This record gives sequence, structure tokens and C-alpha cells, in this order.
Amino acid sequence: MIAVVNFGLSNVGSVANMLKRLRADQQIIDKPDDVLNADKIVLPGVGSFPAACARLRESGFDKTLNIAALEKKIPIIGICLGMQLFFESSAEGDGQGLGWIPGRCERFSNQLKVPHMGWNHITPTNDHPLFKNMDEESRFYFVHSFYIPTGSDAAISMTTYGEDFVSAVGCGNIVGVQFHPEKSHKYGMALLKNFMEWQP
Repeated sequence: MIAVVNFGLSNVGSVANMLKRLRADQQIIDKPDDVLNADKIVLPGVGSFPAACARLRESGFDKTLNIAALEKKIPIIGICLGMQLFFESSAEGDGQGLGWIPGRCERFSNQLKVPHMGWNHITPTNDHPLFKNMDEESRFYFVHSFYIPTGSDAAISMTTYGEDFVSAVGCGNIVGVQFHPEKSHKYGMALLKNFMEWQP
């Protein structure tokens, strides 16, 4: 079963619908303990980093996600803000992320139109299974004002918007994407299918 985490600040419906199109055994999870029974986990997120950090802790999902990802090694993918929550902090404001990956989210330059919104290409930096059979035409839908700077050891793809930034990360059983695969049509469907088949 793929658990789609609903901690109150996420677009779980569109993610669940995309997984249904892939005939995945998926379930929207509202109770933290239920993630421990999952085969794979999806952590979507929309909104602000500080609010999401607070909501994770208020709901108790922070504790069970730590157990699921760090102790049980259940494969997990973070989407947009969900990926940013894997890091330690954000320039968006006070709030302590899950801290699974070292680093801090930064804000795009004021010289750029923010949020970065629309379709963009990604450049994989290694042969991670998340990008299996992806071609150079693959593009994904982004909506974000904060980003992970280059230099992260966990980076598995890069994208350019005024400057280069990390558009996907991978660290053992943990992967994350800054874009929205559930809004990226056939390209997003292919990526989620790769996640479904992935055995880290």
C-alpha cells in the first residue's frame, strides 16, 4: 500500500488521483500510526515551511515519519514543500524541518518573478531509478518561491530558473522532487510509476 500523507497542508487529492490512474494500491492517511503499515509513502505539501513544520509536529506525523523513513527504511517521496521538509530549515521563517538531509531552503532573488511557476526541464545528475527511461524532452510543473541551492550532496537533478537549483534529491530510501509530478501529465505519471517500482 502507498500511503499519501494528509497532515492538513497538502494536495492529497490530485496525488491520489494520479496514483489511481497508475492502478496503485494507495490510501490517503490521516492517522500518523498508519504510515508504519505502508510499503511506500508520499509526502505532498503546499503552503509555508513554518506552518508545515508546526502542523507535522501538532499532528504527530513527525514522529511516525521518522520511524518509517529512518528506522523501517520505507521508501518515501516528498513533493514540493514535502521535499523541502526533509531539510533542516528555510529562509521562509522559523521552523525546524525533519532534518533528514542537511541544508536550508533559500528564496529566489527579488530580480526574478516569484513564485517560479510553470513548466521546466530537469537535468539528472546521476542514474537514479526515479528517472528511469526519462528522455531529454521530459518536463515538469513547478510552483515555488523557495529552493534548495546547488551543492547538496543529495541532489539527483538540477533545474535552472535565473540560477541553478536542486530539483530532486535522493538519499537511500528517501527521494524528493521540487516539482509537482501529479500536475505534470505523462512525465509525472512516468516518474511516479518509477517510484512505485523502485526498490532501494
